[in-house]
Amino acid sequence: MSNMMTKICVSALALSIASEAAATEWNVSVWGKRRAFTEHIHKLAELVEEKTGGEFTMNISYGGLSKNTENLDGISIGAFEMAQFCAGYHPDKNRAITVLELPFLGVSNLDEEVAVSHAVYAHPAVAEEMAQWNAKMLMTSPMPQYNIVGTGEPRDEVAEFDGMRVRATGGLGKAFTAVGGVPTSVTSSEAYQAMESGVVDTVAFAQHAHLSFGTINQADWWTANLNPGTVNCPVVVNIDAYEALSDAEREALDSSVDEAIAYYLENYGKLLKQWDEVLEEKGVEKVMISDEELAKFRDVGGAPIRDAWIEEMSAQGIPAQELYDLVNTTLDEARATN
Repeated sequence: MSNMMTKICVSALALSIASEAAATEWNVSVWGKRRAFTEHIHKLAELVEEKTGGEFTMNISYGGLSKNTENLDGISIGAFEMAQFCAGYHPDKNRAITVLELPFLGVSNLDEEVAVSHAVYAHPAVAEEMAQWNAKMLMTSPMPQYNIVGTGEPRDEVAEFDGMRVRATGGLGKAFTAVGGVPTSVTSSEAYQAMESGVVDTVAFAQHAHLSFGTINQADWWTANLNPGTVNCPVVVNIDAYEALSDAEREALDSSVDEAIAYYLENYGKLLKQWDEVLEEKGVEKVMISDEELAKFRDVGGAPIRDAWIEEMSAQGIPAQELYDLVNTTLDEARATN
């Protein structure tokens, strides 16, 4: 009898080891804390686990695996299987997608932001550049147009941006430089401290980040309609890890992207509806910039930066004009279908 029991125990242990070996767990590197910007990653993990009966799970880590500015490096060496990053953190490593961070692209809502991002991500030049980092584009983290919160007197004229120290990265930083601003690219997690200590006068963020990183608590005013552009933050997967998935796991992952994005958009929409209440509650003045002043900003901070980007990227072998045109044709198509 004891011999039989031993055999049963050994068999059970072997089965347990086999099932553990068959299960796939991915580590996912993000930063900050759970917020509207990361909800699609949580939804994706939930859907994948559900579709695979718990055989494919994701361990989402907020800063425990890497610094946000080093997530692409971590993906390239296989330190984790999935990560989120923003193009402006290292524009030299992801040149092709910086087209999406050009100022004044004319993207007017999150649905359009998803459409242009995914169209650019699907371009062969992007796939080729990302492959250098062993990374494959999975989905975007769509953000509304950035606007600035600031301290002191509201700045509602372009001339008042001269000398303004602003936390802004990528194309936004270039746009503010064009009108005399002094951009600094402290990370999102450091923005509150930079504002509190007076290192910057203003911070450019989307609404969720002003809430999540506390900059709204330092603010006296907020520009409601500056809308200079936004940053582009993809979610990528390590190519080796993606190719090592079983067909069923890969299907579960790929087929969950659209639903995860739809969930993100619904969730973000609720936050945008509450925004005015937040401003009122915190006593933050809503600044509206005149059409005349906005036109000045666009003239100086829009077309010249776009033209310089196209010239510089083309010289580096990136099909810059093609990528810029793709953004515009995608916007036209998105508006036609709406």
